[in-house]
Amino acid sequence: MLGEIEAATDAGAIEALRIEALGKAGSITALLKTLGGMNPEERQARGPEIHALRETVTAALAERKATLDAAALDVKLAAEAIDMSLPADAGPRGSVHPVSQVMDELAEIFADMGFAVATGPEIEDDWRNFTALNIPETHPARAMHDTFYFPDANAEGQKMLLRTHTSPVQIRTMMSQEPPIRIIAPGRVYRSDSDATHTPMFHQVEGLVIDRGIHMGHLKWTLETFLKAYFERDDIVLRLRPSYFPFTEPSAEVDVGYRHEKGRRVVGGNGDDEGHAWMELLGSGMVNRRVIANCGLDPDEWQGFAFGVGVDRLAMLKYGMDDLRAFFDGDLRWLSHYGFGALSVPTLSGGISA
Repeated sequence: MLGEIEAATDAGAIEALRIEALGKAGSITALLKTLGGMNPEERQARGPEIHALRETVTAALAERKATLDAAALDVKLAAEAIDMSLPADAGPRGSVHPVSQVMDELAEIFADMGFAVATGPEIEDDWRNFTALNIPETHPARAMHDTFYFPDANAEGQKMLLRTHTSPVQIRTMMSQEPPIRIIAPGRVYRSDSDATHTPMFHQVEGLVIDRGIHMGHLKWTLETFLKAYFERDDIVLRLRPSYFPFTEPSAEVDVGYRHEKGRRVVGGNGDDEGHAWMELLGSGMVNRRVIANCGLDPDEWQGFAFGVGVDRLAMLKYGMDDLRAFFDGDLRWLSHYGFGALSVPTLSGGISA
């Protein structure tokens, strides 16, 4: 039996020998059963021999099984060896959201023109969001901005709301900083709109310049320079149409020329040329004297211009996105298609959207 155990070549053979010797009908089990029919003298003489045989066979089976298991493991390890010289598998990689990418692009462009980035709270008081901007409580312009109000007032008794534009950042800057001022104010804003091109929460960037002798020519040059750098084209043509905003006077809607290519709008060219058209892109104007005075500045000494545009809209136009709601769906397939590398920082020298 011990020889057969030593000659066993796999776990199956070991199990068969165990059953043959120690199973219910095994040879050693049968010897143990014979002890019950012996007299005391015989049982005392034969008992130790039979028990010793059982222990010897059990130990031999366990030792051979351990040897075979170790050998099998060595074979498996040799077959599954890891080549440490191979490159590691690439782990999951993040992606910059298009809105964040455009925010970075805007900051880079305007920084080159001497603008700083200013921020403010998204929960704003009624005075900075409306009244200081020449939109008193009964002004009809509030209907377009009616938004999400909070039930509690602030310490001054003013109503609190989710800001409807980043213009309150302009008010805070003019009240806390001496002119000259050159800022952009990017951030989230909130309005009660929802369709393919509007969402209750969206992103906006506004620009503000306050200095002496500022006029509409400065505004037009700034917008042309900005849009040429952003769309990375020299054929950007603007059309300024008279409009009305309570916080600017005079005010202008800014249109850009575009054409359709492969089912998408491509900004560039003169909107009056054949195959082209005009598209409204942003609002702008000279800062209203009342707004300047509300911030504690002398409008006879200081003048300025302001403009505002949706960041999401800029991203849609530049990168060919057709539905604003997809920005907030959290669909990884969409993000992998339109996302940007986490380490790809926009620079004017290397390419804004490189």
